Amino acid sequence: MFKKIREDIAIVFERDPAARSTLEVLTTYPGVHALLIHRLAHAFWSIKLYWLGRMVSHIGRWFTGIEIHPGATIGRRVFIDHGMGVVIGETAIIEDDCTLYHGVTLGGTSWNKGKRHPTLKQGVVIGAGAKILGPITIGRGAKIGSNAVVVKDVPAKATAVGIPARIVEEEGRTKQRSTVQLPLFNAYAVGKDEPDPMHKNLDQLMQAIKKQNQTIERLEAQIKSLKPRATEDLKLAKAFSHKKKASK
Repeated sequence: MFKKIREDIAIVFERDPAARSTLEVLTTYPGVHALLIHRLAHAFWSIKLYWLGRMVSHIGRWFTGIEIHPGATIGRRVFIDHGMGVVIGETAIIEDDCTLYHGVTLGGTSWNKGKRHPTLKQGVVIGAGAKILGPITIGRGAKIGSNAVVVKDVPAKATAVGIPARIVEEEGRTKQRSTVQLPLFNAYAVGKDEPDPMHKNLDQLMQAIKKQNQTIERLEAQIKSLKPRATEDLKLAKAFSHKKKASK
């Protein structure tokens, strides 16, 4: 138990440059408080003291602004930064070394019993305001951009952004395009080299429209250059027709 607490504190110093001392982390970081309270609530839930688990969870929500269902499974060295508005559902599973920013929702899309919330594999980073919905799996080391809405599985070491979320980078494609290794951790899950795929698609569309307009202009110029010749051919044809009639 104490080893997990030490890990929860140590991980803050690794991922938040604003952290200055252990006392500061213990007293002013709601993400740390929420995890400590959840571990107690989850212990009650595991021995079927459901009301007590929910009550402890509710107290934690009131103190921290972070709502974690006592049934949720959370691994070691998980960091919830800022944390306000984070919601983690009952059947959610968060493996070791994951990072969640404020406003993140790990929610369900069904009222049915059973697994209905996401699973985050080891080392996942979820940007601020992102919504991960349904019993889907976010692969190991994947990153979800801020405000993304994810309703499908995301492969390991991929980056997904947008509404609905689209894959921007995958491990195989990244290695083929560049020899530069991506950083192990990006704050808010995305960096300057990971553009929104909607912007990328719009840019491609605009380029295609520009090329099409250039083709149309070129064809119009060719048609205009053919008009005088066509007029001359028509005059010759009429003259030939008149001569033919006159000879008859």
